[in-house]
Amino acid sequence: MESDTFKVIKHITEQAVPFNRELGLTLLHADDGKAGLRFEFQQKLVGNFMTHVLHGGVISSVLDVVGACAVMSTFDQENPLHDMGTVDMRVDYLRPGSGTYFIATGQVMRPGRVLSAARMELVNDKNDLIAIGTAIYRASRKARDQPTQPIKETP
Repeated sequence: MESDTFKVIKHITEQAVPFNRELGLTLLHADDGKAGLRFEFQQKLVGNFMTHVLHGGVISSVLDVVGACAVMSTFDQENPLHDMGTVDMRVDYLRPGSGTYFIATGQVMRPGRVLSAARMELVNDKNDLIAIGTAIYRASRKARDQPTQPIKETP
């Protein structure tokens, strides 16, 4: 059975953020400081038209999202939404991003009251390690005074 926190993180990851929808991210798990995402290779994500590999920005974005999901999975069940953002991130690209699908995993290395550190990895369908990353996320432990309005779709 899915926890309420997982349901909130899944909604944010797959529906609420337009860029994540464009990437086609599917949240596989997010619990106890660990998270996993999957996405399929799509032509629109190509960064090198000659070799048909993922754009480096796609790789770094996915690593950022999975790290954030891991951090969000450590939040209190009563209030899983916090004002949060990425403070710093490092990505090491280890091989070209080729494959039919990709799995990104993230794990919180140090949860904090304000700052949390996470480590992330991206592998392809053959389990080849494509990239690794580390990031620091800032999270306010209190909810915003007013709820954030959803982004309206533009035609």
